[in-house]
Amino acid sequence: MADRKAMPKAPQVRFRIDPAYAPAEKIARWLCLTESQFRDCARRLYARGFPLPDETTGMYDLEAVDRWRMRQRPDLYPEIGFPTPSPLPPSPRIDLAQRDREALEAERQRRAEMLSPRRRKS
Repeated sequence: MADRKAMPKAPQVRFRIDPAYAPAEKIARWLCLTESQFRDCARRLYARGFPLPDETTGMYDLEAVDRWRMRQRPDLYPEIGFPTPSPLPPSPRIDLAQRDREALEAERQRRAEMLSPRRRKS
């Protein structure tokens, strides 16, 4: 029995489970920030729609953080289907001569209205 080798123990964890949540320190590292830098800019991130941590655990949803990250640059991730900001519509073409004629006519009417009560008084 001395020649008999000890049987290897089976590992406790048999398969990997990817986490769905992470603490603030891991989220900070994911954003290439230190934990203190993350705390310093957290309010500004939340104002931009960054996901809040879970009320009970204080952990951040990794998928929500990843989706937030991709929404910041929809031009880089068109396959995700986030709405891309539409460019501003072209400004209407202005006929400068017409605008000047309308301004001149409006000024004439304004002056006529100002002068009409004065004529009545005299």
